Amino acid sequence: MITTIQLSEEVKRELDRFKVAKKTYEDVIVELIKKVDTDKKEQEALLIEGCKAMYHDMIEINKEWEAVDAEIDWEWNDNGNGNKKRRHPSR
Repeated sequence: MITTIQLSEEVKRELDRFKVAKKTYEDVIVELIKKVDTDKKEQEALLIEGCKAMYHDMIEINKEWEAVDAEIDWEWNDNGNGNKKRRHPSR
């Protein structure tokens, strides 16, 4: 089924910029849709890659703090309202 859509002259001029040879407006629009989908997938992949890198960095930082934490003899103290706080025994 073919549908007619109305475009402003400005949008038509912009679409004309993408037309080459015997491309139709439909060809141009389909290419733009594919480009948007591809860009979205690439951005998602980059975001996932960045999150994985941050996760690995956080694991390394946590390992460093575990070593520090193991060296200190922490105590848990009740502050009277049911909330326990961890503190170093010398404080």
